[in-house]
Amino acid sequence: MPQAGAPRVAVVGGGPAGLMAAEVLSGGGLRVELFDAMPSVGRKFLMAGKGGLNLTHAEPAETFLSRYGARREAIAPLLAGFDAQALRDWAQGLGVDTFVGSSGRVFPSEMKAAPLLRAWVQRLRAAGVRFHVRRRWLGWDGDGALRFATPAGEETVRADALVLALGGGSWARLGSDGAWVPLVAARGVAVAPLRPANCGFDVGWSEHFRERYAGAPVKSVAASCADGAGNVQHRRGEFVITATGVEGGLIYALAAPLRDAIAAVGGATLHVDLMPDKTLQRVQAEVAHPRGSRSLASHLQSRVGIAGVKAGLLRECTAKADYADPVRLAATRPLDEALSTAGGVMFEALDARLMIRSLPGVFCAGEMLDWEASTGGYLLTACFASGRAAGRGVLEWLEAATA
Repeated sequence: MPQAGAPRVAVVGGGPAGLMAAEVLSGGGLRVELFDAMPSVGRKFLMAGKGGLNLTHAEPAETFLSRYGARREAIAPLLAGFDAQALRDWAQGLGVDTFVGSSGRVFPSEMKAAPLLRAWVQRLRAAGVRFHVRRRWLGWDGDGALRFATPAGEETVRADALVLALGGGSWARLGSDGAWVPLVAARGVAVAPLRPANCGFDVGWSEHFRERYAGAPVKSVAASCADGAGNVQHRRGEFVITATGVEGGLIYALAAPLRDAIAAVGGATLHVDLMPDKTLQRVQAEVAHPRGSRSLASHLQSRVGIAGVKAGLLRECTAKADYADPVRLAATRPLDEALSTAGGVMFEALDARLMIRSLPGVFCAGEMLDWEASTGGYLLTACFASGRAAGRGVLEWLEAATA
């Protein structure tokens, strides 16, 4: 519980990063007030758990860290303080068991987010954290107080420190709308533009292909593309044909280089291997086998097992019999449709405690920071870890300020 006369800290944002910051701060004996624009906290977290909450990943630490790409050095100290195993132990402390799936992904045993969130909020309330919902942050007033829009009108709040955990710019209906960007940028803080991450892409299918295969999964395939440095990124998995293009886990894993290529040259090339367990030489030999009176579709199905949506994709994307043409992506889907966003408050604007250098006492955490990662538990793990780091940063800063 908060200590009498303890400093008051405001946490704005009730997702995993904000809640974790609140937990650390309340554990340090501070008075913690958590504000969220929605009628309840953790709404995007709950949505992420609808298909089975992927909390983290059980792969080796070095491989795990590589998933953060250009920002791995910035994310490394956060994960050093709260890694995948620490997250599983933390969940266990809330009475939520976890297990490792066949892909290495870690899930709650019940495959749901609601029991974990409910237990977490109850524990935070018991620790003295006060929750204020339907409070949309509007920035600061002229005297440095925090401004909030509420159903009853605008109100101001004064705090000794502030943790901003406002999310990115996707899924605005769940509260993550990026409206904080101009408020923070107006204070001179470096903010990288928000961009779609873990997103789908437009292709421009023919009417025939779209009508026949929209919604169909393309399973057991591999895909590759070149990143900005010319390195080929290669992944295996599956994706889904949509009415406008492609989406799904395999696409999300390659979304960053594909998105950046579109931004740079107006389009991107995705190479899809429909038969990743067979060598090119074997496929060529099978296809070259005399087919007699059989149609090409029947020949491909009988010799190499290409049928259904895979056969349709082959016909859609290839103009010649060598079947070497790739899928050409024209654009990312809109920002609000993305599972997450890249861009945000740049790490260069923060100190090691995640405090904004130009705004002493203001800390940032979660998806509003300038980093990205593919799905697989990496997003949530870094959000939890950054929330914990920001909370600890506030404790250290306040201690130093009163020493």
